[in-house]
Amino acid sequence: MPALRTAAEFSGGEGMAWRNGIAWWDEIDGSEEWQRGIFYALCAAYSLVSLVALVQLIRIHLRVPEYGWTTQKLFHLMNFVANGLRAVLFGFYHRVFLLKSKALEMALLDLPGLLFFSTYTLLVLFWAEIYHQARSLPIDKLRPTYLIINGAIYITQICIWVYVQISPKPVAIEAAKVFLAIVSFSAAFGFLIYGGRLFFMLRRFPIESKGRQKKLNEVGSVTAICCACFLMRCFVDGMVIRTQPMTWILLDSSHNHQAAMVQPSRKIWRTSWPVILIEMGKDLM
Repeated sequence: MPALRTAAEFSGGEGMAWRNGIAWWDEIDGSEEWQRGIFYALCAAYSLVSLVALVQLIRIHLRVPEYGWTTQKLFHLMNFVANGLRAVLFGFYHRVFLLKSKALEMALLDLPGLLFFSTYTLLVLFWAEIYHQARSLPIDKLRPTYLIINGAIYITQICIWVYVQISPKPVAIEAAKVFLAIVSFSAAFGFLIYGGRLFFMLRRFPIESKGRQKKLNEVGSVTAICCACFLMRCFVDGMVIRTQPMTWILLDSSHNHQAAMVQPSRKIWRTSWPVILIEMGKDLM
């Protein structure tokens, strides 16, 4: 009997914790103040990251202005633009949600993610050039490959946006998310290949080599973090594919998508804001 009583008390405690958790989420889900605070906090975080990238760009340019636009400078510039654009979207999230054009809304939400991809694949390009030079391999095809891949991705994404504008069906929106998931997985694979190669190449250097351990730690940690981030983005895109259809059904149930976006009901807002928050917050990971 004491054992049964203990089990019942434990189950009751778990049930109470679960109910408290659900009540807490319902409070956040129904509170515009909570939602406003979360979006503005993310806006501040992205603004800080963007400011740090701008400061780094200025410091590097003042230190070595004669080298022009190096890969390092381009990396910090693209970081500044991508994070700055995301900060603006979070700061003006109400206006983004009220856009009449679904394609324009998708373009604004997806563009920072594409810039994020281009920024960090630029780092992969930098590592690939180092690895090829160390192995006495040709590097003349690396940059054209980077430009071709990024160009193809942007052209494909533009075609998807145009198709969504012409036919804003759930299947088109899901196709866009599948494409972004594939892009994120490809970036993770690139980091794993060239980051891993560079890491093991540095490990073979003599232990007494100057700066070996520091560079080894940098390459290893950045490779692990970026690979994990892009895989997480791929996973989140999969989650959005599963959760977004309900949002589109609610928006299109009256066959008046534009009116629903201009004057969204509380039910639509409460259903869609977590989905859009996940969508906009992916790059902070």
